[in-house]
Amino acid sequence: MKIRRALISVTDKRGIVDFARSLEKLGVEIISTGGTAKVLKENGVRLVPIEEFTGLPEMMDGRVKTLHPKVHGGILAVRENKSHMEEASGHGISMIDMVVVNLYAFRKTVESGASHEETIENIDIGGPALVRSSAKNYRDVVIVTDPEDYGMILEKIEKDGDVDLKTRETLALKAFRMTGDYDSDIESYLSKKFTGKEMIRLKLSGGRELRYGENWHQKAKIYAEEGEASIANAKQLQGKEMSYNNYLDAESALDAVQELKIFGDNGAVVVKHTNPCGFATGASLREALENAWKGDPLSAFGGVIALTKQADKETAEFLKENFVEIVIAPAFADKALEIFKEKKNLRLLELPDFSPEKTHFRFLSGAILQQERDEGYTDKKDFKTVTKAEFPDSKKDLALFACLACKHTKSNAIVIAREYRPGFYHVIGMGAGQPNRVTSLKIAVEKAKDNLRLMHLPDHEISDCVLASDSFFPFPDSIEEASKHGIRFIVQPGGSVKDSEVIDTCNLHGIAMLFTGRRMFKH
Repeated sequence: MKIRRALISVTDKRGIVDFARSLEKLGVEIISTGGTAKVLKENGVRLVPIEEFTGLPEMMDGRVKTLHPKVHGGILAVRENKSHMEEASGHGISMIDMVVVNLYAFRKTVESGASHEETIENIDIGGPALVRSSAKNYRDVVIVTDPEDYGMILEKIEKDGDVDLKTRETLALKAFRMTGDYDSDIESYLSKKFTGKEMIRLKLSGGRELRYGENWHQKAKIYAEEGEASIANAKQLQGKEMSYNNYLDAESALDAVQELKIFGDNGAVVVKHTNPCGFATGASLREALENAWKGDPLSAFGGVIALTKQADKETAEFLKENFVEIVIAPAFADKALEIFKEKKNLRLLELPDFSPEKTHFRFLSGAILQQERDEGYTDKKDFKTVTKAEFPDSKKDLALFACLACKHTKSNAIVIAREYRPGFYHVIGMGAGQPNRVTSLKIAVEKAKDNLRLMHLPDHEISDCVLASDSFFPFPDSIEEASKHGIRFIVQPGGSVKDSEVIDTCNLHGIAMLFTGRRMFKH
């Protein structure tokens, strides 16, 4: 079906002049409104003003201009319906084959802090009506709402003389999504203004079936925000399909590995059951991964790996001899892919850019929790020694590293971190998810000593490590337990009513303690 007539009425005028000129050259008659018509005329585009097309002027400060039977009749008439076309002819209604429209910038108006009156005036009425009419009759009308689509549409018309049905369907769906988002923005604003209640609507798509849920008998799907750099949108290069648990672990690994970038280019995380059982930096990527693995070799088996940069040949060679479920990296070198191909079930996920969302949601039955993302630490400016024993400056980077590992470990969390050579760190012990902090500490110490032995190091090496806690110590009992094992450096948020007793116990045992002033719970 040839495009003979197009109605153009846009708020976002990017590229509209060139698009209209190109349509005009293709023999398309242009109808336009208000500010759009003014811009097109000034740039030499021939057009029919909307008031000339409808026979009525724009009214009520532009509130009424396209809301007219000649406009909507020309859009909604089904061309193959004989009675529709006879009615249109009888009332002098000409067909409109393309509608190019986008809406008043309502969200930007709200975000600018505009008055309520100005905000209300930026609720578009005619625009959404045009969009919905055109999208409903997509077989006969091409609806264009995004300037990014102008080039593609012109290419199709120039090549085929028309826009194919599949493209029309895609554009119609895009149009309805736009009006859905627009109405949601208005509802959110008015809900807060009129009732004091905030409303949110999440837009997720896909509904891709997963291998199974948390357990084999549970069905599962994953939905994702389009265009977001999330683990759900990572490119899978090889391996089995992902399961529900795979995605949870992969998200945890990807989130945790971002922290390591402040220590240099080379960082690796090993996650098991959403906890970073391995967390390390290195002079090379392979060294970082090897030392992350040493943090808990037993738990690392079957784990999920996340890397700070492109997986190289040397890193792939290390993993060749070890079983893992998933490797996530910004990219994979060709030589690394050659090695990984031998492990056909290994899932490789490529995600070049990952910027975690600033807002996190968590679902409950019939409810949803929302919170800001925990940005964590980026420096040590708030660190404060609170004991007689001074916490040495040489240990503060290690303390920061331990805090960042703690931040991604389930509460109650205790992490023991070690500087395995100058300037490079790894976690060697972690106690997570226990109902009390003393038990977490005991588990972390036991793990640390086991791993020191596996590295052929004596138990007393633990005295050079830093122990981090994700929250304050409610009683001195954890300090007593730590002192039994030779722990000399502890970093924690502080803030307990028993802080003075905890500090006194540290002083009694010669332990240096830092307060950070920032809790790191992860439930």
